[in-house]
Amino acid sequence: MEILIVDDSGFIRRLLRDILEKNGHSVVGEASDGEQAVRSFERMRPALVTMDITMPVLDGIQALEQIMDLDPEARVIMVSALGQEEFIERSLELGAKDFIVKPFQPQKVVDTIERVCHE
Repeated sequence: MEILIVDDSGFIRRLLRDILEKNGHSVVGEASDGEQAVRSFERMRPALVTMDITMPVLDGIQALEQIMDLDPEARVIMVSALGQEEFIERSLELGAKDFIVKPFQPQKVVDTIERVCHE
């Protein structure tokens, strides 16, 4: 599974990359803001995107909207901190397939990605 990781925190991107690669997935790119995410998605067309909600330039909700405009079938999993329920609801309405809550539980990350990939 080719995955694009989007998060403004380099630490979180490394953590997700490590979890994903240890479980047989291929991380094809990383982006640190929503604008980079949209450009990277357009160029790479990854099978899946993990998208942080709170980022500079374009936030994750705005980037999700633009990605869904580019490809209504895009698989995007939102990444949120505790207490961002209203943003999670909005992102699911816009087409996100699921969400992962920080701090991560590696098995929960893997299970969520596997479920979304096989929908």
